Parts: sequence; C-alpha cells; structure tokens
Amino acid sequence: MSDSFKALVLEQDDAGKTLAEVRDLTVSDLPEGDVTVRVSHSSINYKDGLAVTGKGKIVRKFPMVPGIDFAGTVVESDSPDYQPGDAVVLTGWGVGERYWGGLAGMARVKSEWLVPLPEGLDVVGAMAIGTAGFTAMLCVMALEEAGVVPDDGPVLVTGASGGVGSMAVALLAKAGFEVAAVTGRPENEAWLRELGATQIVPREELTEPARPLESEKWGGAVDTVGGQILANVLASVRYGKAVAACGLAGGIDLPATVFPFILRGIRLQGVDSVMCPKPMREKAWARLARDLSADQLSEVAERISLEQVPQVAEDILKGQVRGRVIVDL
Repeated sequence: MSDSFKALVLEQDDAGKTLAEVRDLTVSDLPEGDVTVRVSHSSINYKDGLAVTGKGKIVRKFPMVPGIDFAGTVVESDSPDYQPGDAVVLTGWGVGERYWGGLAGMARVKSEWLVPLPEGLDVVGAMAIGTAGFTAMLCVMALEEAGVVPDDGPVLVTGASGGVGSMAVALLAKAGFEVAAVTGRPENEAWLRELGATQIVPREELTEPARPLESEKWGGAVDTVGGQILANVLASVRYGKAVAACGLAGGIDLPATVFPFILRGIRLQGVDSVMCPKPMREKAWARLARDLSADQLSEVAERISLEQVPQVAEDILKGQVRGRVIVDL
C-alpha cells in the first residue's frame, strides 16, 4: 500500500477565514478507525461548498479533510464485515464535518459508516449518485411510504437543476411519476426534460409570499430549497398527499400556516441522509443501482480534479453548478 496520497486540507487563520490547500499526506496522518479505504472518487455537494468556502459553520474542528461522501476499495480492515478488496461507499455520519472525509486519496473510518457497493454499480456511478442521489432516493421512498402514487398527479421537484433535484427528477420519472421541475435557470429546461421532467415551472412562480391555501396542483413534492418556496408548495399540494423536504438553500424559515395540514391533511416529511440507519441505506442504494442506468448517470455528472474543488465549491453556492460533480482522486 502506497504511504503517500493527496488531500484537500482546510485550515482556519487567526481571523477565522477558512483556507483550502491540496497537500501530500501519509497514511499515518489519518484519524482513528477500523477500516482504511483507498478513495477512488468523491463528489461536491452543497454542504461541501459551505465547508470548503467557510461560508457555513459546517466544519467543527481544524485541520479538516472535507468531503461528505466517497467510494473506493478497502485496503485494511479490523472489522469482520469488510475485507481488503471490498468496494464500498460512504455518505453522511458527519464525515467531512466532524471527521476527515472523502476529498483525499485515502480515508480511515468506522466500519458501521460504510455500505458495500451494490451489485450493478461501480465506484464512478456511486459518486455520480453520491449524497445527492442517495438523499433524492430517500425522498422518493418517503413519498411512496406516504401513499403517493403516479395516479395522484404530477410531483413537483424544487431546485431541480441541483444535485438532489436533478436526481429526484430522474428517479421519480423512472418510478412512473409525471414530474414538474422547478428551476430558475431556463437554459436547463431541455436537460431537465431529458432527465424525465414533463413540465417546467419557473422558480419565480414560487417566490412570492404564499396565501394560506392555493389551488390543489401537485400529487406530491420533493423540496430541496425550503423557505418561501416550501411554503408555496405546501399551500398547493392536493388533499392527503405529502411533501418530502431535505434542503434549506432558500432559508431555514417557513412562512406558512397550519391550513394545509389541518384542512387538507397533507404530510410534511423531513428527510435526513446523515444519520439514516444502515438497513434503510442498503435498501436505498440497492434501488439506486437498479433504477439508474449508466446513461442517466452520465447525463447528471461531470468530473473534476482535486485541485478544482475550491472553485467549484464557490460555484455551487452561487447556483452555477448543474447536476452532479464527481471528484476523481
């Protein structure tokens, strides 16, 4: 096993500014854990953008290797669950926030955080999916568990040009739903239709203050934005249906009323991908491997190098990144 590898390392200066630098590290620099993984690929998510730029209080201690997900191959294991050569994927558990993450050639983690790479999916595909696709699948599963079915009418996806949103569009379309994609970037309309959207909703239609109730339009929704947009979505979901909420790029406030809940009986289901129990993780990853083709994954993903991560982190916070970004380690 090669002892040296490259990693993106975050430090904080005396003024509290976050500094990101690609460095050469050795295996002895890695934190404690019972499984060591040679990281093949990671990805850039919105939370990574906040961490790398320092524009969000994501990183709890410095120095920190960011990267909230990765895929690779086990090289050393003290766990009976994994052997050298096993392909694995990791998302969540505070990795890249409290614990060193995936934007490095090697990672050492707790075995219970890992999921075996499901059959039919390679490491590149796993990171084309990444935390964003995993979260999107949890949202789809949440809607299904709430009883939402294709006959209920179109399902709205907010933030559809982003990582979670674009994956949700593709997954819902694969599951037979009519999908309405919300985006503020008209240049992405054709791309969203290729992913499976049958309707494009301009973001501006959902940014004005919401009335307590609007006309019933949507058979369900996946919201990746929060804030005013989520309030408008809640006001227009059909009786007895559900909204799966997983993001806050539009703010943490919810300027809504209780009317949609008590007069239409709708459900607001929060979706968390960080501490999601392992049985649900395995179920979601198995379905992702089944439901997404290599062609679909190539449609939503582009590749970058480790050195490009700081710039892409800035871009993702500005809403200038479309779909998924894979980091090739």
